[in-house]
Amino acid sequence: MYQSFEVTARPEQGPARLADLRAEMARIGVDGFLIPRADAHQGEYVAPRDERLSWLTGFTGSAGFCVALEKVAGVFIDGRYRTQVKQQVADDFTPVPWPEVSLTDWLKEQLPHGGIVAYDPWLHAAGQIKQAEAALKGSGITLRRSDNLVDQIWGDQPDAPKAPVIEHPMEFAGESAQDKAARLAKGLRDAGQSATVLTLPDSIMWLLNIRGSDVAHNPVALGFAILHEDAQIDLFMHAEKLSNIDLPDFVRLQDESAFIPHVTQLKGAVLVDMATVPQIVADELGDQMVAGNDPCALPKARKNAAEIAGSQAAHIRDGAAVVETLAWLDAQAPGTVSEIDVVKHLESSRRNDPTLREISFDTISGTGPNGAIIHYRVSEESNATLEDGHLLVLDSGGQYLDGTTDITRTLAIGTPGQDERSAYTRVLQGMIAVSQLRWPMGLAGRDIEAFGRAPLWQAGQDFNHGLGHGVGAYLSVHEGPQRLSRLSDVALEVGMILSNEPGYYREGAFGIRIENLIVVEAAPSTAGADPERDMLSWKTLTYAPLEPKLIDVALLSPNERNWINSYHSEVRQILSPRLSSSAKNWLDRITQPL
Repeated sequence: MYQSFEVTARPEQGPARLADLRAEMARIGVDGFLIPRADAHQGEYVAPRDERLSWLTGFTGSAGFCVALEKVAGVFIDGRYRTQVKQQVADDFTPVPWPEVSLTDWLKEQLPHGGIVAYDPWLHAAGQIKQAEAALKGSGITLRRSDNLVDQIWGDQPDAPKAPVIEHPMEFAGESAQDKAARLAKGLRDAGQSATVLTLPDSIMWLLNIRGSDVAHNPVALGFAILHEDAQIDLFMHAEKLSNIDLPDFVRLQDESAFIPHVTQLKGAVLVDMATVPQIVADELGDQMVAGNDPCALPKARKNAAEIAGSQAAHIRDGAAVVETLAWLDAQAPGTVSEIDVVKHLESSRRNDPTLREISFDTISGTGPNGAIIHYRVSEESNATLEDGHLLVLDSGGQYLDGTTDITRTLAIGTPGQDERSAYTRVLQGMIAVSQLRWPMGLAGRDIEAFGRAPLWQAGQDFNHGLGHGVGAYLSVHEGPQRLSRLSDVALEVGMILSNEPGYYREGAFGIRIENLIVVEAAPSTAGADPERDMLSWKTLTYAPLEPKLIDVALLSPNERNWINSYHSEVRQILSPRLSSSAKNWLDRITQPL
């Protein structure tokens, strides 16, 4: 199995570890220590060695941080994890709603007379520290760089990963690494910059057309890179990772220990992304540093024709695997199947595809109250049976050589209640509204994400996560800078792949989420349109049926009903040739017109 069902952190382990951390704080004479869920590369996902937040607190979410002070330890979590954190941390830790409560406001409340809060400069982005120091000015609270105090007390901390790197072939990449480097280097020269420092793993993988497996479910290798204005690249990575490939001549392999010495030797203006460059790099660059965006981010987000074609092909194969599992599940009697059974069957279905390399994240298989935990991870201890009247939130994806998938379907076990049907239908209406949307070029995710929430708003409901995230091309399933979020000001452009995933969660009862991946394309012209106004629209990449038992047809408009029927017709046409006879018969039945 790509997925483990072991319990990786327990609340009862936290208090003793927190006490040890406080002893280290006292030893070096500080009043607090910051523990982010981050590594030196500032990506969203981290290797086991860098799971410091989880190891200390028990909280296993993919975002958040802890601030340990002498008398209180706050665990800062966003809306996705408000339910989960209650189950995972001991009473010694205090959940803090973030970003509603900022780090600096909380520190000023907890340390009214000032104090020293230490942090590891490798694990915090320069922009975060700059913003925090400005907000703390005059408070008497000082942020101090230090060695990592968690590492000092983590006796069995795993070693750094050294998984082998593979080449990502041109048929899937669509552009050579040399052409990418030349294109970005020209941008540096045009801006009067001599180099840029890259730390994000997926940026480096995209630039060099390589992939790795240092981080679970993400085809990335951990390292650093410096792209120079002459298109030469210094790559800082353990040599043994690259023993099976030949790097091109314009890439100079260096040991990771040489990264900071090379940074200190850079001349001229150096471009850094303040949101991802570690503070230690900013310290070394000083006045040479020019703040800007990671130059790989937008080119990586704008998928080329080969990447889009690969993603479309991967989604078709992935859709067939999902349907095989949905057909199997529908044939099981309520009370006979568990959450883990569903995860295992789905992974087995995906493994029939020889191009599968990994799942793209731990499959979320949550029934009943577990479905209301937005990023629920089933374990041997939490594993629940699918009972009559329950819903099952099944959120999963695969990492294929030609693309990354991410799909969520909410399923009815037995006979669902009317509350569940009404909420599901409103979620579906939001997903349809976004899928059908046309919008003027230049708008960002914040300008259009409300379309996916409006049907829920009409009923006084909402959900505490973004409407959609960017997705890579055989890369990270969460990819920036594009998002469907009220916080995103990045303009949507042709070729960007995003998720469309409204939801609804009733704590202690049930959860609902429906997710398709969609790609931005130029909208076809329509009669009466302004000829000077360029419009964009979506093409749906995901193929899998919706749950008819949960659709309240009386709530749908004719347009919404037609969209569902058209989508289901396309799902049948595209997937049927790839299905077993039993799954095909099930799909034919489940996708009959409403």
